[in-house]
Amino acid sequence: MNADPLIRRLRSDLDEGGLRGSFLVRDLASGEEIGIEPQLMFPVASLIKIPLALVTLDRIRRGELDGAERLPVEPGRITTPGPTGLSRFRHPARIAVEDLVYLSTSVSDGVAADALFTLTPPAEVTRTIRGWGLHGIVARHTINELTTTPAERLEGGDVHLAHSLAIGAGTAGRGHPVAQLDVSRANSGTALAFADLLGEVWFPSRIDGGVAARVRELMRDNLLRHRLAPDFSSDASAWSSKTGTLLNLRHEVGVVEHADGQAFAVAVLTESRVAAAAQPEAELLMARVARTLRDHLRHQ
Repeated sequence: MNADPLIRRLRSDLDEGGLRGSFLVRDLASGEEIGIEPQLMFPVASLIKIPLALVTLDRIRRGELDGAERLPVEPGRITTPGPTGLSRFRHPARIAVEDLVYLSTSVSDGVAADALFTLTPPAEVTRTIRGWGLHGIVARHTINELTTTPAERLEGGDVHLAHSLAIGAGTAGRGHPVAQLDVSRANSGTALAFADLLGEVWFPSRIDGGVAARVRELMRDNLLRHRLAPDFSSDASAWSSKTGTLLNLRHEVGVVEHADGQAFAVAVLTESRVAAAAQPEAELLMARVARTLRDHLRHQ
């Protein structure tokens, strides 16, 4: 079935809703896929916590790290909306390495992720996943750097100004004066690269099977389920995922597993042209487009 008319319609819907998106949906059994600009590079925000979890757990498996070792963790003391877990703690804590992996991945805790980055720096995460044959995702900096954008320097009523800067200051080559939005300086990736990563996590051939299984569990237990989950979760399907959010960027990547045995990787990276922090309409639109692409593959 010719998908071109469908892709044109969905592109139009995204444009009308103020979004540009990179989408890829892949049948993990057949390898068939459908997408919209799947190789467009984006800063990935918290999506980088998936490769961080994989590399950390693999180092534990190889005996390079002790998963039971408790690390001293300074509190995040963050009071702005959004961050969870240790990021909101007000007092120091000692947390086991494996528990930090849970907090980083399932709770999307930035402080936990940065404690793991002290053990495995971003450059080593990138080298390791490339060694697994997974390209197109680059870790360059810690999560704490995501909390030093212009949005954190403005009062609540002026946050729209930071979004206006994020929207208007980018270059055609995906550069940006805000380092966290510049694909050459930020943690970056594509929908295609994350679909490849998800395929390896669900059907591992280069990643250790036990490590992959644990990351599937962590993604299944993801607490942030407001974005794509409503369109992919049901009594007859399970949705396992990770979200990423930064200024005008809204991402989610995951796998939907159906009761009939079909499984689809879904990778969605988007940027909005609307200067607002809360955009439920954008969440609904990106989910609808992703589900429409999945439905096309599932029923063709």
